Amino acid sequence: MKLELGKIPIHDVKFDSESRIEGNTLYLNQEELISHLMVDENIKSITIDVARPGDKTRIMPVKDVIEPRVKVSGKGQVFPGTLSKVETVGQGRTNVLKGMAVVTTGKIVGFQEGIIDMSGPGADYTPFSKLVNLVVVCEPVEGIDQHTHEKTVRIAGLRAAAYLGNLAKDIEAEEIETYETYTVKESMEKFPDLPRVAYVLMLQTQGLLHDTYVYGVDMKHSLPTIIYPTELMDGAIISGNCVSACDKNTTYHHLNNPVVEDLFKKHGKELNFVAVVITNENVYLDDKERSSDWTSKLVEFLDVDGVIISQEGFGNPDTDLIMNCKKIEAKGIKTVIITDEYAGRDGASQSLADADESANAVVTAGNANMVIELPPMDKVIGYQEVADVIAGGFAGSLKPDGSITAELQVIVGATNELGFNKLSAR
Repeated sequence: MKLELGKIPIHDVKFDSESRIEGNTLYLNQEELISHLMVDENIKSITIDVARPGDKTRIMPVKDVIEPRVKVSGKGQVFPGTLSKVETVGQGRTNVLKGMAVVTTGKIVGFQEGIIDMSGPGADYTPFSKLVNLVVVCEPVEGIDQHTHEKTVRIAGLRAAAYLGNLAKDIEAEEIETYETYTVKESMEKFPDLPRVAYVLMLQTQGLLHDTYVYGVDMKHSLPTIIYPTELMDGAIISGNCVSACDKNTTYHHLNNPVVEDLFKKHGKELNFVAVVITNENVYLDDKERSSDWTSKLVEFLDVDGVIISQEGFGNPDTDLIMNCKKIEAKGIKTVIITDEYAGRDGASQSLADADESANAVVTAGNANMVIELPPMDKVIGYQEVADVIAGGFAGSLKPDGSITAELQVIVGATNELGFNKLSAR
């Protein structure tokens, strides 16, 4: 499976009478985009704003972050099973608007939503402060339940990203990067002396607004399975969850998974990157046992020498993480796990809710309980008053001057367990 990503740098977004891309600027007819999104009967109103790097702007509560992309050639369309038909993606060419994103916000869906500061100390902890963000503020009609509210905002963000991506369909990309994964037989013949490595991607699927969708299917209703890494790059996996902002995998994270990127860089040189195994994170013990059994069985079937496992979330999913690690190691396959820590504000508490001696190679993305001070901003897009109730906040987090005292947990992507952040420890 071979996919070419055509990268089109976007340095600014400006409102105009016609939506188009000229040079490195995206011009947007915001009324046209709003009309495009208002087809959903559950939406009461849409407003659109732009937040640029360095602005004294705060976006909260953030539901999702999405990078605009469009299929130029090959099978399917981006976000298959959600915005388009269920057709396998991950091949051909896809154009990408680099340097910008769609950010969705509005009235809070679930309490585990967070903050993007475009400047100040909070900006240092989130990768999204470096992007030009088109912010879609989505207000639902009165009386809908939380799950309908979540779906409404999720689909609005994807539609906005697809709309913007389509502006680049006929543009010649400045840079084209190629990713190719061979079949099991082909890769063994091509790289007979390289260690075989698989990536186990754990997806948040605990329900109660903790959901991830694969080709439009809620992953908690699926058994672990194997996908090509390039399928992620076409939006086969999208975020639908409201887990703590610091370690949520937004749709942007899935599209730009750094574990996949790093494995491709070493593919055919230092290792043979065989496949991605996606698995779910469950609530009940029987489900955890079933999924971890299947995950270890699949990597054994692939006959790999090593596995990287990344987690999403914390607490209950720590058990899924350790089960996956322990069962894969028991089959003689080396593992490295990527997680973050909830070690208390002083960093002295146990970092994970579960542990095992087989988990002896661990990468941490930082301590989410660390307390930070966020200064007031000149502009807030969304609703700043939720600072006291979102995960990581507490009564009195929001000060009268607009500053916020909270745990690092409130910052989107601050301790992301794909390593898409700047924190770690030794």
